[in-house]
Amino acid sequence: MTTAPLNDLEISGLRVTFDGFTAVDGVSLRVGPGDLRFLIGPNGAGKTTLVDAVTGLAPATGSVRFGPEELLGRPVHRIARLGIGRTFQTATVFEQLTVLQNLDIAAGAGRGPHTLLRRRRGIPDEVARALDAVGLTAVRDRPAGTLAHGQKQWLEIGMLLVQDVQLMLLDEPVAGMSHEEREHTGQLLRRIGRDRTIVVIEHDMDFMRTFATSVTVLHAGRVLSEGTVAEVRADPRVQEVYLGETAAPAGAEVEA
Repeated sequence: MTTAPLNDLEISGLRVTFDGFTAVDGVSLRVGPGDLRFLIGPNGAGKTTLVDAVTGLAPATGSVRFGPEELLGRPVHRIARLGIGRTFQTATVFEQLTVLQNLDIAAGAGRGPHTLLRRRRGIPDEVARALDAVGLTAVRDRPAGTLAHGQKQWLEIGMLLVQDVQLMLLDEPVAGMSHEEREHTGQLLRRIGRDRTIVVIEHDMDFMRTFATSVTVLHAGRVLSEGTVAEVRADPRVQEVYLGETAAPAGAEVEA
């Protein structure tokens, strides 16, 4: 259970430009703990670029604050030290090392590279809690490279948990997963999102409809719509621009 203060992510007038092309164009949004925010939109809408800006990987103007801290202008490692972490579309784990060793490294247990490879008698509490949270206790001694696709994604989330990350930015965490794996992942995000701030970039509309607390729709680098799943699905602009449909008659349900 985290003891860190609960903070909002507040983005104001965020703009990212590459060689004259504006990828993120004045985006403003606010996400607080317990609000499982899904960020959706067509390819090229600026979703991943926005996350890159928040985590220091893309130069940007405007303001990005997490709690009292301004993130823009800080190097990547200093942003990470503020309790901010992300995952990518492809899981980045040490495949030759075991699940437990991956979590040890992420936890910064202070053990050298040789001792990391030795079997240990005890497991730090934060590592044990992360193993239990992501459902990987039974496979803790297996090399990460032998895990199923979904398990690798859960391990990556576990690596954020052992660092006590308070702002998680997850890029398509259920891509390529089975139905059962998607369900497990959604329930996991609900549990850990109670006392963390989580933003999920996602294309899986079924997953979004089931687990999102709120949704922000990006289009051409700008916020097109924002609200609950029902509000966003009913927005004629979303139906036309993102879903490729004309506005539905009043009372009709939009299939997102």
